[in-house]
Amino acid sequence: MILARVVGTVVATRKDPRLEGKKLLILKPVSPQGTDEAGYVVAVDTVSAGVRERVIAVSGSSARMAEGCKDTPVDTAIVGIVDDVSLD
Repeated sequence: MILARVVGTVVATRKDPRLEGKKLLILKPVSPQGTDEAGYVVAVDTVSAGVRERVIAVSGSSARMAEGCKDTPVDTAIVGIVDDVSLD
């Protein structure tokens, strides 16, 4: 699982037909403390996340198991919106 913050959107007018109607968001991985980590990821949104929200994303075969992603060419999917993170 990936802890990340939504930082933008992707608009693709030409794409695989199985991605039609899917919202694509740009994620910035973050540490549990909320500091940015390296890189960006494009993910399919399955939970109606918005810009600046912290989310949980899954990748690989787990992404294709997310709601609405079965048999879809997806490598990363947002599966949750984070309310709080606490470390012991």
